[in-house]
Amino acid sequence: MGLLKGYTKEEKSWMLYDWANSAHSVVIVTILPIFYNTVADFTANPASGMNTWGYATSIAMLIIALMAPVAGVMGDFKGARKRLFTVFLVVGVLACAALAVTPMLPFETQAMAEKVGMTVLLLYIASQIGFSGANLYYDSFLTDITTEDRMDRVSTMGYAMGYIGGSTIPLVVFLVMAGLGVDMLVCLSVVFGLTAVWWMVFSLPLLKNVHQKSYVPYEKGAVGRALRGLGGTVREIFRHKAMFVFLLAYFFYIDGVNTIIHMSTSYGDTLGLGSTEMLLALLLVQILGLPFGLLYIRLSEKLGARFMIGVGIVIYMGITVFGFFVRSVWQFWVLAILVATSQGGIQALSRSMFGKLIPDKKRTGEFFGFYDIFGKFSAIMGPSLVAFTSGLAAARIRAMEGIAENASAEVLAEVARRAAPWGVLSVLLIFLIGGGLYFFVLPRVMDKKK
Repeated sequence: MGLLKGYTKEEKSWMLYDWANSAHSVVIVTILPIFYNTVADFTANPASGMNTWGYATSIAMLIIALMAPVAGVMGDFKGARKRLFTVFLVVGVLACAALAVTPMLPFETQAMAEKVGMTVLLLYIASQIGFSGANLYYDSFLTDITTEDRMDRVSTMGYAMGYIGGSTIPLVVFLVMAGLGVDMLVCLSVVFGLTAVWWMVFSLPLLKNVHQKSYVPYEKGAVGRALRGLGGTVREIFRHKAMFVFLLAYFFYIDGVNTIIHMSTSYGDTLGLGSTEMLLALLLVQILGLPFGLLYIRLSEKLGARFMIGVGIVIYMGITVFGFFVRSVWQFWVLAILVATSQGGIQALSRSMFGKLIPDKKRTGEFFGFYDIFGKFSAIMGPSLVAFTSGLAAARIRAMEGIAENASAEVLAEVARRAAPWGVLSVLLIFLIGGGLYFFVLPRVMDKKK
């Protein structure tokens, strides 16, 4: 592959994991909510699909955030990083494989819809735990497989690899099957199963070729000392002002990015947009993700990673405001193009920028555990804020127009449709806080460090 010319075998194998796990990022995170909303239509409260999905996402992120520091510490011991990576990988793959069964279950009655809906949510949470846990170790391998001066390029190319095929091909398979008239539930079952196989197969190069080079030697009592030392790591982060302010800014702005990723199709479905049209728009995001990822590499080399992360924050502020006005499919397509410009770039450069700030490369797992905590704890806030704000707006609309809570499903669905944009607009607050820290506080501490 010409794009990977000049990269080492370890770098290529590491980047190929983004190709592997991006299938989960698109299929499970964007297609599964549409299926869940379909199931939710048969439950006692059919208008609650978007809100419930938001809270389920927050629960998954809370679990991941709580375990991240301990998981990071455990991965720093010699030989442990790859073994723990494999454990989380298998959990995520098995959850995706189990999700392949759910579209084949009968859910047309209220009782069965409640059971199937709960099963989908539990498997979704399990898949997110596996995905995020494996990613923690994948990220911490970055300092093992490349040098500091190549981190921005390698990290961003990893995201670009995901866009090339890891997320695009499974989505294309789904759309082709749907276009050929295959039953939609069969399409969903096949694509969930394909995601599990895809994720596992393309993880094999990393398992074979990537090795842990930075580690803490294991000796008796080392685990206990490392866990007790987590408080010291927190104090170290506080003392390292540039790292602390960056993590605080990251906590907010990456929450906005993740919220838009996790809630986009649920939002579009609530607005009544067609599923096929939304998925075609998301396919466009994957196709455009590669050239924009390469553009971010070029621009970060000329202007610096810090500058380009700032560009991404500003673009996402615009995305949030524009999302408030989305009412039709063409507007959703415009939104998708805007997301494609910066989604991979801002995530990749944030990862490499943090990797360069780590003071002790032997403890990259521990530090990336805290990086993961900030990313995942923030991901609790965004979806919950969207769910809370849209629920509040819906209650306000019902009160103003005298609509009872037990009104018909059609009336409640219309209320949910009118309330949803306010939930999306609330994400702007998160970007404003993160952007304020990034643009006005971080430069001061970075300049002092110099």
